[in-house]
Amino acid sequence: MKRNIALVTGGYSGESVISYKSADTIFDNIDKEKWNCYLIDINPEGWFYQDQSGAKTAVDKNDFTIIDNNEKVIFDAVLIGLHGTPGEDGKLQGYFDCLNIPYTSCDAASSALTFNKRYTVAVASFAGIPVAKSLHLFKQDSVSSNLILDNLKLPLFVKPNNGGSSLGISKVSDANDLLPALEKAFNEDNQVLVEEFIKGREFTIGVFKTKGEIITLPITEIISNNDFFDFQAKYEGASEEVTPAKIDEGIANKIRATAEKAYHVFNCNGIIRIDFIFNEEEQRPYLLEINTVPGQSAASIVPQQVKSMGWSLKEFYSALIEECFHK
Repeated sequence: MKRNIALVTGGYSGESVISYKSADTIFDNIDKEKWNCYLIDINPEGWFYQDQSGAKTAVDKNDFTIIDNNEKVIFDAVLIGLHGTPGEDGKLQGYFDCLNIPYTSCDAASSALTFNKRYTVAVASFAGIPVAKSLHLFKQDSVSSNLILDNLKLPLFVKPNNGGSSLGISKVSDANDLLPALEKAFNEDNQVLVEEFIKGREFTIGVFKTKGEIITLPITEIISNNDFFDFQAKYEGASEEVTPAKIDEGIANKIRATAEKAYHVFNCNGIIRIDFIFNEEEQRPYLLEINTVPGQSAASIVPQQVKSMGWSLKEFYSALIEECFHK
């Protein structure tokens, strides 16, 4: 008998537009011979099951069930394809834990921790993983450019501390641009991370667990036509993504080993994607951030890496679902 899988999409942030694109890719590549897949849209207006005709039915939040064709559908597992809050910050994971429903992502604690960029780099640094020097700023505090520049050296990256998809991020090379960059970031979040620029090549790598084994996907090098890998570069074609990256095996091994270590240190599950800057002078990768619900749209990196590994997306999503039953 086929198990019922809820594919959760949408969200409460600006990343919802990416969530819907990811859901399209996942839904099209779910093995329908193995799983009954139901699309669940979580958005500010409510939680809905959307059938193939586009008709919507409210989800019963008491037990996360739906009514389909006059029958109650109980879900055996959840495939989380929702970027940003509440799917990537641990809120949904805690809800599903209370209901004892398995899901494909990291647990609530790991999701909440990695959603906060400052806490991520703090834990990574404590574990001996190289990270950029940074400051953690709060909207309610008065922050001056002098305070930042007394502690950090230009150029700097200014980014919202929570969230993803490179929304609200700026690269600052001139002190006069620092306050506008802070304002832009604070428009997205009430916490901001200011990091020193690390010179090097940018790489990103997907990592997942199947049959209890941590697997690293082929590495992608990001070559941005913009000054850095911002939203436009990430989703609107203003970058070149080379998969697999054209690097020697020594560099690749260092990135893979650091990615596996991070997956273990942060107690991850499911598919994550880790962004690195490889500093060639020091010959080591600096961890930038961990994405616990990485994009799965046609333009996204993880599907490119899965195909480069020689797997189909159908095989990959089945492996993620099967693994969540054994966590």
